[in-house]
Amino acid sequence: MDDASMVGLVGRVTGTIGPGLVGEVIVRVRGGAEHFLAYAAPGTGRIESGTVVMVVEYLPPRTVYVTAAYDS
Repeated sequence: MDDASMVGLVGRVTGTIGPGLVGEVIVRVRGGAEHFLAYAAPGTGRIESGTVVMVVEYLPPRTVYVTAAYDS
């Protein structure tokens, strides 16, 4: 999967993400759902489990930077 096809995908946080924390997200990709290590995009604070997020950067093979998909 190339970088461009991951950016913009939507997922859900399964392990809290935040400054100093490596979290986890599940993203629907390749006809299924896969888990990725996740960091908050620069300028983003803590993102709690259950939050819907959007991938803004992908670092192969299993790391993404995300931001909340919706304002709270």
